[in-house]
Amino acid sequence: MKNKSQSTKVNTLAIHAGISPNPHTGAIVDPISQCSVYAQSYPGEFKYDYGRSMNPNYYPLEEALAALEGAKYATVTSSGVGAMSTIITLVKAGDTVILPTDLYGGTYRLFVQLFGTYGVNFKQVDMSDLDKVENVLKESAKESAKGTGALMLYAESPTNPMLQIYDLQALASLAKKYSAISVMDNTFATPIFQNPLSLGFDAVLHSASKYLGGHSDIVGGAVMTNLESIRERTDFARKSMGVHLDPLSMFLLRRGLKTLPLRMERHEKNAMLFAKHFEGHKVIKRVIYPGLESHPQHDIAKKQMKGFSGMVSIEFALKEEELKKLVSSFSIITLAESLGAVESLVQIPSFMSNKKIPEELRKSHGLHDNLVRFSIGIEDVDDIIEDLESALNRV
Repeated sequence: MKNKSQSTKVNTLAIHAGISPNPHTGAIVDPISQCSVYAQSYPGEFKYDYGRSMNPNYYPLEEALAALEGAKYATVTSSGVGAMSTIITLVKAGDTVILPTDLYGGTYRLFVQLFGTYGVNFKQVDMSDLDKVENVLKESAKESAKGTGALMLYAESPTNPMLQIYDLQALASLAKKYSAISVMDNTFATPIFQNPLSLGFDAVLHSASKYLGGHSDIVGGAVMTNLESIRERTDFARKSMGVHLDPLSMFLLRRGLKTLPLRMERHEKNAMLFAKHFEGHKVIKRVIYPGLESHPQHDIAKKQMKGFSGMVSIEFALKEEELKKLVSSFSIITLAESLGAVESLVQIPSFMSNKKIPEELRKSHGLHDNLVRFSIGIEDVDDIIEDLESALNRV
């Protein structure tokens, strides 16, 4: 290991994992290796073969990501969608992937609307109902036994955008019972607040564009696992499909990880105060935040999470045009599709990130047009609260 600190504590790992002073210069920050071509000493003998598959910046970053998630291996990719693309190569035409009903629109688009056309079977189920999950797994395992192939359970928790919390240990146990590969999108919780591998999942992925990077200045993704077979497959897929991360983004992502624990602490503190302030507001139907006792899976969240992160969803008692004017009239909170940045962001999923999911399907899963998703930043929380209060008064 390059890591000069053997600590397992998250604040130390975030700063030191994968990093040691440069042996030639003594620099404590790895330089950006802006190189795509590497010389070989003899045909097939090399330290690095090509920039798409190898780069010196991969290794300190991947070691840090793996250490934070409690994993042996990590594969960095060009985006969160790139990470999902490498994961989906674990199955093939005729195989079945079980998805939650509440699902990020980009995941639905990539999996169902794209890979579904190549013969992969996707089934959605409410993963808060473990009996339903087991029934779907049992049915799919029987189909697999007839020769259709592998089985995968793919989850989010907290989900995007309804912030549902699933019992991850129970889901992982069910997946193992029916020989399904279990994959968890841990983007909302981050490794600071949740570690699905320790709860039995086979692989974890992140959109590193969000909290891991944290500054709205990179697009990236990552897959972490303890299974060498999955790591080999995701590395192979990255090289084959060209979903590699560029050197500058790798440098910025590694820099962002150093302050991840500090940022997440502030995100959570602000989100909790924000959620509590607006619970019971006269034009608000429901505030959804796992840290609130009113959240239906609050007890599960307390059991498996170290913190509740910075995402808050609110259902407003406003008409469509009023709601659109509301989210367009903030002074500090920015209307944008992303999340997990130092600045507060807001969006209406039905009209933005989840628009590609058919309307009937969205509504049948409980996602209505009046739901607004807030990514609470690290500004002064009084300013964030005042921004929404002022906008509500204007509406």
